[in-house]
Amino acid sequence: MRFTPSVFGALALAGGAAAVEMAVNEELASSFYDSGLAMDQIMTAKLAHWEMEEEMGIMAAEFPAWHKRVRCSNGIADALPGVPGHQFKCRNMDLYSFIPMAELGCPNAMGSGSWGWTDEESGREFVAAGCYYGTSFLEILPTGQLVKLGFLDTTSYAALGSGSRWKELRGYKNYMVIGSELNDHGVQIFDMKKLLTVDPASPVTFDGTNSTSSDLTSHIQPSVFGRSHNVHVHNSLPYFVTVGMGPRLQGEPTCFSGIIFWDITDIENPKRVGCAGEDGYVHDIQCLIYKGPDTKYVGTDVCYGYNEDTLTIYNVTDKAAATIISRTSYTGASYTHQGEVLDKEWQQYIILDDETDEVNSRGPAADKYPVTYVWDISSLEAPKQTGIYKGTTTTIDHNQYVIGDYVYQSNYGSGLRVYDISSIPENSKGTDVCEVAFIDILPEDDGLPGGGNVTYSGTWSHYPYFKSGFIFVHTIERGAFVAKASQAFPKCKKSCNADNCLRGLRAANKLEESQAFCGEFTKTVNVNVTALASTVPYVASACSGNVISRVSSACACLPTA
Repeated sequence: MRFTPSVFGALALAGGAAAVEMAVNEELASSFYDSGLAMDQIMTAKLAHWEMEEEMGIMAAEFPAWHKRVRCSNGIADALPGVPGHQFKCRNMDLYSFIPMAELGCPNAMGSGSWGWTDEESGREFVAAGCYYGTSFLEILPTGQLVKLGFLDTTSYAALGSGSRWKELRGYKNYMVIGSELNDHGVQIFDMKKLLTVDPASPVTFDGTNSTSSDLTSHIQPSVFGRSHNVHVHNSLPYFVTVGMGPRLQGEPTCFSGIIFWDITDIENPKRVGCAGEDGYVHDIQCLIYKGPDTKYVGTDVCYGYNEDTLTIYNVTDKAAATIISRTSYTGASYTHQGEVLDKEWQQYIILDDETDEVNSRGPAADKYPVTYVWDISSLEAPKQTGIYKGTTTTIDHNQYVIGDYVYQSNYGSGLRVYDISSIPENSKGTDVCEVAFIDILPEDDGLPGGGNVTYSGTWSHYPYFKSGFIFVHTIERGAFVAKASQAFPKCKKSCNADNCLRGLRAANKLEESQAFCGEFTKTVNVNVTALASTVPYVASACSGNVISRVSSACACLPTA
């Protein structure tokens, strides 16, 4: 993405073997990212994959609804015993309900983003789930059962097209903010309180147009094409942002592809109050009042931007004159997608995912196991990418949200994954992070090498914030699930797994060499799978598969020289 030379110097790569943050390759940024080529390639690949699924009848597959607790037993949640395709791999996670895509309101089509809302007076829990034809509204009953209450239609005013496949949603008080890549969709703001009086026996079709008969609270057009890739609501201030708007124009004065700020003090009349376009296209974002160790910025309104090839941090206190604090790339960067700070009350660490590093076999994801990148942002002007942790199944990681000691992460083919990240403040290399729970809602790829497929099938989004503990999981092909922890999540335990990797390193004829190797390996963050395999082939051979994770575990158990 773009950057001014005056600020660039502050982000020069710090010395030392442990540093894996890096200065931006400006030539690549200009030709591949700023130009829109990277995003075009991703969207083209996704569309081709989904169109193939349509041709194969996968999008039209008729899955029966069910509403019952399905316990995770011996690693499987068997929703329909004896019926192939309804046995879901799991750990510490039960299923409670499922509604197929057709019943949601999108027959022969696909799901996308989702978000939740809890009515403060009654405690009732509701979900808004995006899909091709609009937004489906549901309630999660105290039993965990999903019931459909309504549908917000977009077909009456926006010609459906490929952009219909993308919707993202966020909540503000009792309102749902809904954006889409569909031309002319704009951003819809819907009052979720309208659902409180709906009889589930008679679901309501709401008018999502910008007409006098509209059921919307308000509606805006964020760009000349009326589309956005994402929306984000500030956690404590009355504004939301749209990002990734089209068209993407180089040097455009109106920031169509950057951050646009919308004041919603008057929710019925959102007002555009500024934009931040200096780094061009923004894919996803998190905006917070800064609280943390960098005293220079305490009390500042900052946005953490996930900008295709960088983590870009903005000072947005003055919406009409937002500035960039820092802009940093990292080893393995392929398409910086989304992330979150670990603690909103003490913003010292960030975790982020890269959506195509597995697809492109880039850096630490060369072995196709998903990578989450750990950053120390003690200095907002000079973030340090300090470590990584990896998934246990070959797949593509997607949106993630932090709650306390755990992060809940959607992975396309391997479903919802939960990691214990409580160790990061003490060990920001990420080597003590572990997976503690999951529910894999795409059984079709479970038998493949690595346990999954690196494609854009499966889970798109989830919402983990309900006080009841129920988690809404929204998929691309099947429909919507409700899951819940079957027990309190365990904490990571340091233990030595006596597998072939550790045995190989401990072999008598290799022990001295392994001790020397591990002595160096554990000093830094080793993220280059290819280099490891070529320079220490016996280690790569003994620790095949998820190489970096297995070697990290084995070295922790091997006395070093």
